[in-house]
Amino acid sequence: MSTIDWCILVLTLTGIVSYGVYKSRGSHDIKGFLLGNQSLPWYHVCLSVMATQASAITFLSAPGLAYSSGMSFVQFYFGLPLAMIVLCITFVPIFHRLKVYTAYEFLEGRFNLQTRVLTAFLFLIQRGLSTGITIYAPSIILSTILNIDTTYTTIFIGGLVIFYTVYGGTKAVSYTQLLQMSIIFSGLFAAGVMVVYLLPEDIGFVKAISIAGKMGRTNAIDFSFDWDNQYTVWSGIIGGFFLQLSYFGTDQSQVGRYLTGSSVAQSRLGLLMNGLVKIPMQFLILLIGVLVFTFYQYHKPPLFFNKYEINKLEKSSFNPELAKIRSEYDKAFDDKQQQVIKLNQAITTEDEAAINQSRTDLKLTDEKTKALRTKLTDLMQKNDADAEINDNNYIFLSFVTEYLPKGLIGLLIAIIFLASMGSTASALNSLASTTVIDVYKRLIHKEASDKNYLLASRLATIGWGLVCIVMALYASKMGNLIEAVNKLGSYIYGTILGVFLVAFYLKRIQGKAVFYAAVLTEIIVCICGYYGVVAYLWLNVIGCLTVVVLATIIEMGTKKPPGKYPAAA
Repeated sequence: MSTIDWCILVLTLTGIVSYGVYKSRGSHDIKGFLLGNQSLPWYHVCLSVMATQASAITFLSAPGLAYSSGMSFVQFYFGLPLAMIVLCITFVPIFHRLKVYTAYEFLEGRFNLQTRVLTAFLFLIQRGLSTGITIYAPSIILSTILNIDTTYTTIFIGGLVIFYTVYGGTKAVSYTQLLQMSIIFSGLFAAGVMVVYLLPEDIGFVKAISIAGKMGRTNAIDFSFDWDNQYTVWSGIIGGFFLQLSYFGTDQSQVGRYLTGSSVAQSRLGLLMNGLVKIPMQFLILLIGVLVFTFYQYHKPPLFFNKYEINKLEKSSFNPELAKIRSEYDKAFDDKQQQVIKLNQAITTEDEAAINQSRTDLKLTDEKTKALRTKLTDLMQKNDADAEINDNNYIFLSFVTEYLPKGLIGLLIAIIFLASMGSTASALNSLASTTVIDVYKRLIHKEASDKNYLLASRLATIGWGLVCIVMALYASKMGNLIEAVNKLGSYIYGTILGVFLVAFYLKRIQGKAVFYAAVLTEIIVCICGYYGVVAYLWLNVIGCLTVVVLATIIEMGTKKPPGKYPAAA
């Protein structure tokens, strides 16, 4: 990067962190540290919720996913608006009325301590692992820029986020996220404009989308019903609804965001706005990936987008074989470019026969390129058995650093850093609150002072931060990061959601039944996921419904006294 890019990057990051720390000025009690004194307006809630969900993974992996396989991933979010409506009707008023710090406090009063601890434990496992992946995403950027191993950049990024989360708590997180999302929106718009600008003069926006569509990259909607197809309208609306309802309704990283709202109305409005804005935002991010795909039909893309791994191979004894593969790749790209030109001409003249022939020829050329990439990754593994052979997460980053003008590169990289910092800080804050409120305060030290709980919250933040950094060091083995996070969540979210739905709507079912139902369900879901019985989004549906059904069966014939909190009508 140029000096001006480094200046913009450093100034943006330090400015955001300083602003968040200044606005929070430290939190002096546990309510301020974990809930921000419940004083934030709806737009803070909306942007904080979005920033928590839209991590660096979104801005690194989503364009790469669209580049590789098209826009079908947008269907993942189709259930989000419905989930927001259900949350606003049921979850938000109950959590506000009970004045809880975490979502799992409610479950002890409704059921028992066992159920509360189980759901809190499942959350801590899932969020701890996912946060490690979130920390890893921006470390890719630094390692690419500096050409150093991601181990060092992961430790640096994790340490930076731990600092301001420990100092300011949830208020620092929310204030920094407000600025982060503002910069993110403007930066993404600029990136999209620049991609179109850099295309050949005769290839405008519409023509770029048309070319990508003919090559199978604009497949945003799929109405087929296939249990094994990960992204369809039905898996998005049904499976996505269950996943989003569980994520926003029972995951403390999100519950903690809207519990900071100054009232039920402010929290509701923030969530509804998130439901309206998220799908268009994700569509535009994927669209940028499609435009980058078209761009690389006219400009030769790297044989492998992860420069660090290529550099290792160049310095090894396998360099002559690498040179041979590169030579073959250059020829294959030249052939491909000729086919793309023919496709463009066919689209211009609306010659369907020529379009179909060009698509067939391009498919054959793509197969040659894929075969060469396979030879390359085999060579990389011969050189280093632990080599990272999936470069999907590096595609957009490679385009940004190679082709965008000075200044904008620094801004876009700052955006990806900011997104990671926002979601990671929210996750660390939620992990700390769940650990202190649901474990430390409830099981270990019930009558400690508020000062003691505040100290425990800060120590828990540091502890979880270190755990997540360790997890981040293994994230390179998980493939596309945005899919890895959602697959991991699908193993657990359905079970937790099922517990909450029983708590809200099935008054007669009590703690023992739902506890055993949750344990059995989690075993079933893990088996289904391990053997790939269905696409991962359906695991959320299976988990939720199985808890409800098993809890009902187990409860039959037993009578228990009602819990402290009645189920919602």
